[in-house]
Amino acid sequence: MDRRSILKTAGLALAGSALLPFTSFANSNEHEMISEENRFPLAAADKRKLGKSLEVSSIGLGVQNMSRTYQTTIPSRTEMHRIIHSAFDNGVTFFDSAEAYGPLEVERILGEGVASFRNKITIATKFGWNIDQETGKRLPGLNSRPEHIKIVVEGMLKRLKTDRIDLLYQHRVDPQVPIEDVVGAIQDLIKEGKILHYGLCEPGHQTIRRAHAIHPVTAIQNEYSLLWRGPEKVIIPLCEELGIGFVPWSPLGVGFLTGAIDSATRFAPGDIRGIESRFSPENLPANISLVDLLKKWSEKKKAAPAQISLAWLLAQKAWIVPIPGTTQMAHMLENTGASQIKFTSNELQEFNTALNAIKIIGERLPAGVLAFSDVEAPEIRK
Repeated sequence: MDRRSILKTAGLALAGSALLPFTSFANSNEHEMISEENRFPLAAADKRKLGKSLEVSSIGLGVQNMSRTYQTTIPSRTEMHRIIHSAFDNGVTFFDSAEAYGPLEVERILGEGVASFRNKITIATKFGWNIDQETGKRLPGLNSRPEHIKIVVEGMLKRLKTDRIDLLYQHRVDPQVPIEDVVGAIQDLIKEGKILHYGLCEPGHQTIRRAHAIHPVTAIQNEYSLLWRGPEKVIIPLCEELGIGFVPWSPLGVGFLTGAIDSATRFAPGDIRGIESRFSPENLPANISLVDLLKKWSEKKKAAPAQISLAWLLAQKAWIVPIPGTTQMAHMLENTGASQIKFTSNELQEFNTALNAIKIIGERLPAGVLAFSDVEAPEIRK
């Protein structure tokens, strides 16, 4: 049963890179598989640099669903470890997590999974949601108070079974805490050797400038894909100006860019896509033209739609590193293979001409979730 199968009922959870796992299809598939004879080499061994010095594989692995799938079922822990191992064997050295995933449990799974090759990879994780560090209970709002950050990091180190975090993001900008205070706490942790690099997720552009002026920001993580190109207006040009890497979350457009959704798709109760207006019954028929474009190029390049989507992201900037997530071995291998697909300059121009003629209708997230994005930190109180 493929991604065009009937949707199953599942639960809704907010947070994650902007939200936690949404519901998917009956078999948790994230995209269709290409035939064996058309498979690209499985290798993400080519490297990219985030910021001035953090070298990672060109495609990472997001592990946020490994404690609970989009159907809210619990994946086999052994299989999740196997996927993590296989990703590393196929050249992936960049693994993305967060305390909010689980909460807390995904960091444990990742720490267990990478233990045998920890020193050969980059672990990224995130703080910022208001989560009880003992119970994992979600409390209202955000929490980036300096004293809380330091407590969170101690817990992260234990869960990840490591002595340092290679890249620590503020998951969302806290409107109650000046970014100067946040970066000050991170600098303390860098001096202690517990943090090596830091970044921000979905921040306001002035907050990026203020943070970077204190200590170089290594990466910004935002939603970015063929379906949502908002960062092209301000954030990506700002990253280029300041020498900051860019990490797209949801690079496959919450499953849309895999070719799994058509104009007749309806989402189960609890699936956050069901309350995103871009996937509403009124807007889907118009937006499906993007999927049609991907399918055309899939045939042309003998690749899966997901691979075309990831290859396009890689072609935008040399310092963009997507982190597709999955709980399926076949899909991890397929995503990893996307690094081998290259657009010629003429192909990219042809693709972008067709892409720019497509207008996506509807908002990317519900208003209540969007409220946490593009937030500017408050000024320092005098």
